[in-house]
Amino acid sequence: MSRSSDFEICVVGLGAMGMGAATSCLRAGLKTSGIDLDAGRRDVLAAQGATTAASIGQLSGDFDAFLVLVVNGAQARQVILQPGGLAGRVKPGGAIMVSCTQSAEDARALGRDLEAKGILMLDAPVSGGSAKAAQGAMTVMASGSDAAFDALAPVLEAVAAKTYRIGPDIGQGATVKVIHQLLAGVHIAVGAEAMALASRAGIPLDMMYDVVTNAAGNSWMFENRMKHVVDGDYTPTSAVDIFVKDLGLVTETGRALGFPLPLASTAFAMFQQASNMGHGAEDDSAVIKTFSGITLPEGQS
Repeated sequence: MSRSSDFEICVVGLGAMGMGAATSCLRAGLKTSGIDLDAGRRDVLAAQGATTAASIGQLSGDFDAFLVLVVNGAQARQVILQPGGLAGRVKPGGAIMVSCTQSAEDARALGRDLEAKGILMLDAPVSGGSAKAAQGAMTVMASGSDAAFDALAPVLEAVAAKTYRIGPDIGQGATVKVIHQLLAGVHIAVGAEAMALASRAGIPLDMMYDVVTNAAGNSWMFENRMKHVVDGDYTPTSAVDIFVKDLGLVTETGRALGFPLPLASTAFAMFQQASNMGHGAEDDSAVIKTFSGITLPEGQS
């Protein structure tokens, strides 16, 4: 399969990760289209030379690959399998890379349905945030057939610094991402708890942040998200409600396997509480607002 400008890729979902992935595909010389309901996002990508549309029906021709970066498995299933959806627009030998966070069972069900249509699927969740996506340096945790990996090689080369081949079975990639999100969500929640305790103790939060980020207790999520707390800026890069969804998947996975997840369950409850308090659309660091009796830096939304 060609890996030059005649390779046609369509990125579905131009949010923080999808926009960066589409930009990376353009930079790699792939013929890139993008689909999103938001006109502003479409305009940003179109200004870089991509073809954009609000739906697949507004684009002409078929594609070598689709990269699906929507919110969840239900959305992925809809855009792929609905009448007039992506499944009918894949070139022979092409493939669909499904990169949303979803349950392993949802991934397996989608894989079975696509296999019945003779379409290759890569179960390929991603991580790295908007900055890594824009650099073409995401981490991809993928499972699927060798044929699917081969068909999507130009896309993986364009968007990923590291691609992990988890195994041949659809659902394995989804499971690894769910476990990853357990860590990410717990790190944000415990970081918020630590900063809330510092506030209650009268420790300046910028001082506490500086100490932790230069000491053994640091993590990538603490360093990234607790800076938002220090700045009092809860403009979402990843919203509270995203972790309500993702930690919900974590706890469901634990139940399905009969495996206790005490820390993940506590973090899930914290994010649910933050959402219930009206902070669902704010940055996920706003989980700190579940703590009463503390004073946070000015400027928070």
